[in-house]
Amino acid sequence: MSKYSIGIDFGSLSVRALIVDISNGEEIISRVSEYPHGCMSDKLPSGVRLGVDWALQDAEDYISSMCKAVSEAMSESGIDKKDIAGIGIDFTACTVVAAKSDGRPLSSLPEYKDCPHAYVKLWMHHAAVKQAERINAIGADLASDWMKRYSGKMSSEFMFPKILQVVEEAPEIYDAADLFMEGGDWTVWQMTGNLYRNSCAAGYKAMWHDRDGYPSKEFFKALNPKMENIVETKLRGEVLEVGSCAGGLRADFAERMGLEEGTPVAVATIDGHCAYAGLGKADPGTMMIIMGTSGCHMTISSEDRMVPGICGCVKGGILPGYYGYEAGQSGFGTHFEWFTENCIPERYVKEAEEKGVSVYQLMEEKAGKFLPGETGLLVLDWWNGNRSVINDNGLSGVIVGMTAQTKPEEIYRAIIEAMAFGTRKIVESFVSTGVPVNDIIAVGGIAEKNPHLMQIFADVLGMPIRLAGSSQGTALGAAVFGALVGGKARGGYDDIFEAVGNIGKTKDLCYVPDKDKHDAYGPLFERYSRLYDYFGIEQKDLMHFLKDTKSKCRG
Repeated sequence: MSKYSIGIDFGSLSVRALIVDISNGEEIISRVSEYPHGCMSDKLPSGVRLGVDWALQDAEDYISSMCKAVSEAMSESGIDKKDIAGIGIDFTACTVVAAKSDGRPLSSLPEYKDCPHAYVKLWMHHAAVKQAERINAIGADLASDWMKRYSGKMSSEFMFPKILQVVEEAPEIYDAADLFMEGGDWTVWQMTGNLYRNSCAAGYKAMWHDRDGYPSKEFFKALNPKMENIVETKLRGEVLEVGSCAGGLRADFAERMGLEEGTPVAVATIDGHCAYAGLGKADPGTMMIIMGTSGCHMTISSEDRMVPGICGCVKGGILPGYYGYEAGQSGFGTHFEWFTENCIPERYVKEAEEKGVSVYQLMEEKAGKFLPGETGLLVLDWWNGNRSVINDNGLSGVIVGMTAQTKPEEIYRAIIEAMAFGTRKIVESFVSTGVPVNDIIAVGGIAEKNPHLMQIFADVLGMPIRLAGSSQGTALGAAVFGALVGGKARGGYDDIFEAVGNIGKTKDLCYVPDKDKHDAYGPLFERYSRLYDYFGIEQKDLMHFLKDTKSKCRG
């Protein structure tokens, strides 16, 4: 008799529940439930207005939407609840819940319904930029070892900038909160009654390290005296590696979800990182590239090394027992969006309509005809700054080689090549510091829909690239962890690689590099690297000046 696991994927606006046959990875059914309050960026339900770059949510939406999605999937699948081996969860991060010691989110208490800082700060809450900048400055002196693991910079999306914003702007909310929790950790706490934190979110988003723990009291006191004892007071909870069991499902949740009481629940993990477990091949040296609005590059290793430009190195952060590395490109799909909105002439739009294709498909067709170097252009792919290897959001894009004869498809092609060059810089940074990259698997809609782009990446990197086998990769990865915590006793797995190999999947399609084109890209990449260092390091003040001047002129 088949056994199953459930992967629960908490996104920015909805939650997905995926039921998987854990013997072969067959995706039986998935159901999606939207959060009733969505993302609050303008005002609270009470009508209180929010500031610029705010993004809040109601924690209770996570519970109601999850229960609805899982119960619908179970009901429609007809699967016996006794055949569910376990449950895995992935969550957007860093998404911060302020809660009381009994688990109640502050936003659920009547006295705080008009207080924005009492609500969940979603990962894309970007109103804590100045707090992130101060953490970076103080951290350089008092937490340098921790900061090096993030290439010296904390993002405003991380946990401590968001908490520091609460301390400074609403100290009464900071005092009222007994705990600040990742959304995934808070949800698992409610499901099981056990308070744990997952190593993935703690390591990548909250400066936790398996040997060193969190930074010192001295560091937190320098941020704000109120935060001196934050680790002992408001960050309580043992940190467990991903793939660990947080406990069994509580009776009330089991009833609401149509599941068996005591069903094992895995500790949460970050959504993007969770997709690695769904690849079907997750050996050290395998790099996953998530090609979305931004690009994210992840791999695992048995070694803890300081790789230039990484955004975190965490023991048990991607797979249990291994150091997980993350790097990335701040802009990926962003470049395509900018190009199609600003650089497509009307005649190209008409041509696409006549051919019955999208503008994207037309540009793919036109750009795919060029040989390496034929456009006469080199681009620095920094429309959203540089995340790796330089890690400087103050940088901006560059196009070199424009003439009166330059055509839109040439710019489009050069942008694709630049993104491939940027990935090659990241891969070489890993390899040069002793973290091998032997295999690349791409994830996301861009990878699936852009064969010319994928071939260019393979040619630039000189490495074959395969595609992930599921369009629900994060939920599938969560299901892998569900099967792992279930263990063989419940029909699951005791070994992570056995679980990954049987449940995860990669498509047979493989983009194999053309040796002649790879060789032709060599001189172009060498010159891209020169531009990279010139504008990113030697002339970074120029880039910052231009961006700052623009901001000042616009008030």
